[in-house]
Amino acid sequence: MAGLAESGSNPDVDLLYDINGLAKDAPHWFDRVMEFVGEYGLLLAMVLLVLWCWWTVRRRGGEEAASSVAGLVWAPLAAGIAVLVNVPIRGFVQRPRPFTDHQGLDVLVSGKNDFSFVSDHATLTMAMGVALFVTNRRFGLAGIALALLEGFCRVFMGVHYPTDVIGGFALGTAVALLLSPLATALLTPLAKAVERSRAGWLIRSRRRPAGGQEALIPNARSGQQAGSEERDLAA
Repeated sequence: MAGLAESGSNPDVDLLYDINGLAKDAPHWFDRVMEFVGEYGLLLAMVLLVLWCWWTVRRRGGEEAASSVAGLVWAPLAAGIAVLVNVPIRGFVQRPRPFTDHQGLDVLVSGKNDFSFVSDHATLTMAMGVALFVTNRRFGLAGIALALLEGFCRVFMGVHYPTDVIGGFALGTAVALLLSPLATALLTPLAKAVERSRAGWLIRSRRRPAGGQEALIPNARSGQQAGSEERDLAA
C-alpha cells in the first residue's frame, strides 16, 4: 500500500494534491476552521446528532422505543469496535502519512506520526452514521453526510490519502452492518429492561397524571384538562 503513494502519476496522489491544494489557496483563518472541524468538530457533531435522535425517539415513545434506543446505543459501540479492528490493519499495512513521502503539502495539524491507512476519523464517523441509518434513515443520512465531510477534511488537512478515507468508510460500514443483528439481539432486551425500571425515562418520555402514577400520554394537554375539571367542579 505504501508503494502506491510513491508515484506522482498515481490517481490517489493526484487527488491528494488537488484537495490539499485548496488549503494553500484558502485564507489562514479558513484553514484554522477546517483544522478544528476535521480534528474535533465533526466528531462532536456526530455525537450531538445521535443524542438528538435519542431525544426524538424518547419523546415519540411507542412500542418500538426500546429497539430504537438499542440501535442508537449501537452507534458509538460500532465506532469503538471499528477503531479497534483498525489497530491490527494499520500495523499490517504500515503506510506512512502522505507528508512523509511527498513534498509541498500544506499540513494543517502536527503530531501525526502514526500510520495513515486507514483513517480513524473516517472509520469512526462512518460507523456511527451507518449504525444511525439502520435505526433512523433521516438522521442516518445526516450522519453519513457528516462522515463524507470528515473524509474530505482529512485529505484537505494533508494527513491522509483519499484511499485512507475510503478504507475507513468501508471498515466503518462493514462493522456497523455486519454486527448490527447481533448488537440488536443483545441490546434490545437490555433496553426493554431499562424501560421497565425507574430509569425508563431514558427510553421513553413519561408524564405523571393527576393520580400520581407514571404513564405515557401522547399529545396530552394536562393543563387544559385540569382546568376543565376545575371548572366542572365549580359549576
